[in-house]
Amino acid sequence: MENEQPSTIEKALAINLDPLKYGTIVEIGAGQEVARWFFQAGAAAGTVAKTMSAYDMKFSDEIYGAAPGRRYVSRSRLERMLEKEYGLIISRIQAHRPEGSTFFAFANTVTAQGYKKRGECHGWMGVRLQLTPGALPDDIIIHVRMLDDTNLEQQDALGILGVNLLHGAFFHADAPERLMRGLLDNLKWGRIEIDLVEFRGPTLESVDNSLMALELVKANQTPAVLFNPDGQVVIPAEALYKKSVLAIRGDFNPVNAVDTSMFTHAKARFAAQSGIAAEEILCLAEITMAATEDREAIKTADFLSRVKILSGLGFHVLISEFFRYFRVRQFIAHYTSHPFAIVTDTTGFDDIIHEDYYDGLDGGMLEGLGKLFIQNATMYVCPPRGTGTPLTLDQMPIAGHLLPLITYLRERGHIIAADDFDPAAVKDGSPTAVTK
Repeated sequence: MENEQPSTIEKALAINLDPLKYGTIVEIGAGQEVARWFFQAGAAAGTVAKTMSAYDMKFSDEIYGAAPGRRYVSRSRLERMLEKEYGLIISRIQAHRPEGSTFFAFANTVTAQGYKKRGECHGWMGVRLQLTPGALPDDIIIHVRMLDDTNLEQQDALGILGVNLLHGAFFHADAPERLMRGLLDNLKWGRIEIDLVEFRGPTLESVDNSLMALELVKANQTPAVLFNPDGQVVIPAEALYKKSVLAIRGDFNPVNAVDTSMFTHAKARFAAQSGIAAEEILCLAEITMAATEDREAIKTADFLSRVKILSGLGFHVLISEFFRYFRVRQFIAHYTSHPFAIVTDTTGFDDIIHEDYYDGLDGGMLEGLGKLFIQNATMYVCPPRGTGTPLTLDQMPIAGHLLPLITYLRERGHIIAADDFDPAAVKDGSPTAVTK
């Protein structure tokens, strides 16, 4: 059928059978799994000029130059690999190939599960290619997290992903959303996450990489993407490392002065109570796509407009598919063990303490709150953003059987009433920057 998803071997063969596509595949960290698919498909002699793995650091440095900070699994290393290998294919082979040929260099550098290593497994993967004969090359770069438990499974997933990237680059570069939807073809959900994608070059420069990042969340290819205050997509593991984080959830449609004033108020309390300098706190605004049941109806451009406003106010912005608050906490805790706080109003807190909010969890509300209020986690509860008589935490109607639980969390310092914040005192006007 026309819409039937091609297998990995069929994708590799489609490239092999084109006599005008020719290039190099270099892989470091999980075997030569991408190259293997092209050899298994057959007719690879017309496609693959060279495959290589430079595992020894000395060999790798001799080929690609010394790795800055001796970081071999990094974006800079991947870019150097693409630059070196593409230059070689052009200088050595271009003049000897048929007229109309296009050339490519594919590379990945990853850290996978090993004999002695157990833990976070991730890597960088990319392709530099000519989209038309004689053209200057374009790049497509992605960052991946490998979630399988064993090295063998991770190798398999990486090989499939690499074939998907090469196939998409050759056949769907003019339709980047389609290219991205195909990146996880033939991979079960939960094996690979892609948290960054970048298109660049003379042909692909019109692609909005920020929109493409949001497409990753929309397509369930990653649970969240993170933007820094410059509006650039960043790797959570790098941006959040050893950071103390203060977060606020909302749809921010629009971003208003009450939201930022409430955040700034909580930030001052968080700094005082944790002993952290205010300028050292990472300010995070989170918006979820989970509120929209029809994923196809999600307008990524609308989310991006809010990202730009929030970034301009000094926020890191997390666009996620998280429905419950504790999922945000778990995401942050994966990357930093430093203190975490979240600010909400009594309306948001009312959602958190409704038991039906936790339908589907074996442990119900206890499980959800246990995951939210793990070590070093605090919630500031302010009077509501809306107009009218402010409703403080103490004034909230809370079911009697829940009062001991809420009292316990308050006495442990996990829930703090921020009754001294008065939303009615916030003057109308533009939101204020949170980093001031």
